[in-house]
Amino acid sequence: MKKAIVITLLVFFFATASLIAQKTISEGIIKYNIQVQNSDKSNAIVDSATVIIYLKGDLSRTDMINSLGSETTIADIKANSAVILKQYSGQKLMITLTKEDWKNKYDKYDGIVFQPSEETKEIAGYTCKKTTAQLKNGTTFFVYYAPDVNVINKEYEPIFKNLPGLPVQYEFTQGKLTFLYTISTVNLNPIPSSRFDVPKSGYRIMAYDDSQQKAN
Repeated sequence: MKKAIVITLLVFFFATASLIAQKTISEGIIKYNIQVQNSDKSNAIVDSATVIIYLKGDLSRTDMINSLGSETTIADIKANSAVILKQYSGQKLMITLTKEDWKNKYDKYDGIVFQPSEETKEIAGYTCKKTTAQLKNGTTFFVYYAPDVNVINKEYEPIFKNLPGLPVQYEFTQGKLTFLYTISTVNLNPIPSSRFDVPKSGYRIMAYDDSQQKAN
């Protein structure tokens, strides 16, 4: 009986120690800097951008800002709703997404597999592990992540919902361009709920399906 109690206490101790060692983000701001490079041998930097992610429970907001304009995604996982706000060349467009639209938007990342490696690297003050992400179409890209940081809202970026930690640096290629994301700051201060409000006016509204047809 005493032996069983000791074992139980030891299991509880190590589980608690693990939780304490791992930083959990339920609310805060995560900022990334992006370098956009040519995918040829020169790897010349052709542009840069900033991504700011706001998290508060089931709410998330992602602002991407570059030299041409900005794009904001506001999502409420609990309500199964999301919008994309685009501001380019003086034009303001709001794209509305249903739960099914959100799923379709990230369909190519469904079933993504992260293949672990022994490689580690210090990035922005985090001790990161390297993993190779493989999509169902065979495409791969690398990710360095901090295993001791856990984000509660896994749907803020569906690409990384199965990643066992916080993505700190990752790189992927689209067409002739390579995008290198590197985390710059993490701020755990409270965020006002108004940050996740969806604008009620000033935008031309378009359904997600219509925006995809226009893009194609």
